[in-house]
This record gives sequence, C-alpha cells and structure tokens, in this order.
Amino acid sequence: MFSDKTTALRVERAEAAVMRDMVEALVDAARARDAFVRELGLGFATYVRPDSPLNKVIGVGLDGPIAEEALGAIERAYHDKREPVRAEIATLAAPATFKQLSARGYRLLGFENVLARPLDRDAPPRDDIRVEGVTDATLEIFREAVVEGTSHADDTGVVVDHFSHEVIATVIDDFIAAPGFSRYVAYREGSIAGGASMRVRDDVAVLTGSATLPAHRRRGVQAALLARRLNDARALGAELAVITTAPGTQSQANVMKLGFSLIYARAILALAP
Repeated sequence: MFSDKTTALRVERAEAAVMRDMVEALVDAARARDAFVRELGLGFATYVRPDSPLNKVIGVGLDGPIAEEALGAIERAYHDKREPVRAEIATLAAPATFKQLSARGYRLLGFENVLARPLDRDAPPRDDIRVEGVTDATLEIFREAVVEGTSHADDTGVVVDHFSHEVIATVIDDFIAAPGFSRYVAYREGSIAGGASMRVRDDVAVLTGSATLPAHRRRGVQAALLARRLNDARALGAELAVITTAPGTQSQANVMKLGFSLIYARAILALAP
C-alpha cells in the first residue's frame, strides 16, 4: 500500500495514543513513581523509569517543527532524570523538524520500519499452530514466552537497541499491567511456542509484543500469531493494521509475507543529558 502524510499522521496518532494510555495506566497503578506523560505538539513525551524502552517522544514533527519552549521543557524533564531524550520521527515529517533537532544537538542512532496492511480481507490461519487468547490461567505462560523470545535475538537485520533480560522482563510486565491489550499465546506440537499482543485504537490495530521461542523459529509461529490478530482486529472494526520492525529482520520478512507493506521509516534520534 502507498502511504502519504495523511496515512502517516493516522498511524502516528494511533501509536502515540497507545503509548500515552499505557504510561498513564502505569502512573494510575503506581507502578512507576516518577513516570510522566506530557503532550507535545500532535504527540507525546513519555517516561517510565531509567533505561526503559517506553521513554520516548513519539508522534511529533509531521505538522512542522516542535514549539521550542515546549521542546526545551521536555528536554529538561528527561535530563533532570539523567535520561537522554529519544525522539522517534517519521521520515514523512517536515524537513524543518529534522533541521531543528539537529541544531539542538540530537544525533541519529538508526531507523525502524513501519509496515501496514489494510484489513479488507481475512488472513488464512495455520492448521499446525494453535493460537489462543490469554486468560488469567495462561498469563504467566504468555509472559515467560514473550520475555524469553525477546531476550534471544535472531541476529537478523539492523537492530538499534539491545536490552538486558531484566529490562525486557520489566517492560513486558508494564505492558501486562496496562488495560486494553489483546494478548495471545501460540502452541506448536503441544508446546508453548510464542506470544503476541495488540491494541485497537480508533480504526488502527497496533500490533505489539511479538516473540517466538528459539526452538520454534522458522516454523510459522509468527505467521499464525499475525493471522489471529489480523482477523480479530478486523472483527473489532479496525481498518488498518500496523507493526514496527527493525530494518531487514526476519520479523519484517514474516509480516511482508502476510501482505504488509513498508509505508515509511522512523529516524531514532537522541539528545544526551
């Protein structure tokens, strides 16, 4: 599918809203004492705890440069916690946004790909992989599968971030604590094989938290988890499914086989404290 700035704005708003809702839920649950969510232009700045992957500026720049005073206040908020400002900016953002951030000292860390697929048809399920919605009884199974699968990278593509097992476990617990996500666990040959989640925001299904245990990779587990989420999202009224991957990874190849197209990338920029 082709993506213009209107599509990018739709996707960025959905992902930014999911991030905002999630961090606000963590604040309400007192899971992260110093966490904050602050509106910034069309997007948000979120902070959970030191070194969290959820610390980011997202959804900004498509409508032009960020207001200098607001951006300065956000930078001080992160730097007061000795945390870098991490800004994830769509490559369809206004060129002036990149000039602004470069002038303020942000440096490029790398890129991530944003892929999407219209939900205009069902995705074929896999008969050899069983995918079930997570219940209270299987929540811990789901957690262990996603933590272990994410902790063992498949060494494909160009990955910007490498997190410890401890950091990964903490962020998965943060996702589990946030309401509104649909979660799934996959079984292959009678064994737990992987897990994934999604959240539908407006008419966009944001696919998150997908991981396969190393022993079950290259066996169609991700395809099965994708198909189940796509079909459930369509049933919930979503019109577009979105997923983010590192460039050139097996994960990107998997989703493209199920009809996803690369619609734009995000530049990951950081300003050190």
